[in-house]
Amino acid sequence: MEINFFLLILVGFLAQLIDGSLGMAYGVSSNSFLLAIGIPPAAASASVHTAEIFTTAVSGFSHWRLGNVDRKFVWGLLIPGVIGAALGAYVLTSIEGNRIKPFIAVYLLIMGIRILYKAFTIKHAFERDPKPALLIPLGLAGGTFDALGGGGWGPIVTSTLISTGHTPHKTIGSVNFSEFFVTLTAAITFMLTIGLTHWRIILGLLLGGVIAAPLGALLAKRIPAKILMVIVGALIILLQVRVLWSLIPS
Repeated sequence: MEINFFLLILVGFLAQLIDGSLGMAYGVSSNSFLLAIGIPPAAASASVHTAEIFTTAVSGFSHWRLGNVDRKFVWGLLIPGVIGAALGAYVLTSIEGNRIKPFIAVYLLIMGIRILYKAFTIKHAFERDPKPALLIPLGLAGGTFDALGGGGWGPIVTSTLISTGHTPHKTIGSVNFSEFFVTLTAAITFMLTIGLTHWRIILGLLLGGVIAAPLGALLAKRIPAKILMVIVGALIILLQVRVLWSLIPS
């Protein structure tokens, strides 16, 4: 299937601009596009994760340089996220990941509503130390569902941490930084199991994402916490309503 290369670059650019500034949606946006044009789920997820190796590297570095990264978040999420990514990528090669999509969508919808509620009830952003009891299972779930669905690390991890009171720009930066290692693990697992064939798609998504990554990190640093929470919450709700609507039999 021949796809316009510049369209792929545009998809990668917009997806990474949203992901870098809001901490989510590169995988969800890119994967949804690939599935819509007929790419099989495993191949689509493999292509997105391979492109994300480069986009998350640039994004993570940009967030680190701007002071958006908290190493406590990173160390708590990294190892369980890597384990979950390898598990999810391996499972996707043998089962249909869409079976669990409704459950993830409902969970994320609740998180989005909770973020919006807190955006209008909390008077100021506050620093809160992340606890291993939250980060370890969260990283494991985020990595697993990210590989299964071609996206999900940001929506699951970012939304949960912000909804529990963690500072938005530190959460987004740390989640983006950790995502490089999660994505690298998923991509390697796909390479070893089903291989990679859609190199043109990968290159297009990669180029667009790399161009947008520094700009997204800068936006996360500059946007006020309350506005950031409102945008994140609204985006999550809209995405999950769309997912649930698509699952209703016609």
